Amino acid sequence: MVDFSLWDIVRNLLLAARWTVGLSLIAFVGGSAVGLLLLILRLSKLPVVGPLVAAYVQLFQGIPLLVQLFLSYYGLGLLGINTSPWVAAGMGLTLYASAFLTEIWRGCVASIPRGQWEASESLALSFHEQLRHVILPQALKIAVPPTVGFLVQVIKGTALASVIGFMELTKVGKTIANATYSPFLVFSCVAVMYFLLCYPVSRYAKQLERKIHVHR
Repeated sequence: MVDFSLWDIVRNLLLAARWTVGLSLIAFVGGSAVGLLLLILRLSKLPVVGPLVAAYVQLFQGIPLLVQLFLSYYGLGLLGINTSPWVAAGMGLTLYASAFLTEIWRGCVASIPRGQWEASESLALSFHEQLRHVILPQALKIAVPPTVGFLVQVIKGTALASVIGFMELTKVGKTIANATYSPFLVFSCVAVMYFLLCYPVSRYAKQLERKIHVHR
């Protein structure tokens, strides 16, 4: 048994929280980039691409994130790629986030009145011009609150990266708990830190939602 004071536990967990935040940002930014590309492809009138994107979304929404992380970690190994928990966790969470963000944003675009599409089409705008100048700017205002809210799910999802050896809050907490034989105290601190990370984001998303409802 290792003698850890409460401050030692908190200090080590704060150091681990950096990796939780870093992984969350990688997954969110990467998922946003992939999700935006998939959204544009799904909205396009190409006969095959739209259904393929819909199948991608259903696939990654239907498979538990834990299984996706295992597939990402061991799948890259089968391809002969010497991967690290960083790479595998980043890729797995990015694909997971992209599927959900694509669907969130598709719903926001679908909420734009059909007349907006027809009006922009009557101006002889191309599909990409319609999206860039008419549809996406309006959908963006609607999409901001649920997008920010989804960041909370990404932050909590990083806890599952501990199963492939990624040293984030949960993994470090488990290591400290094994060393101190004080699992309740350690994981109480872990829970508080997750709350402190997620609560401000959740509150901010609700504030944005209220502002948009007022403007609308």
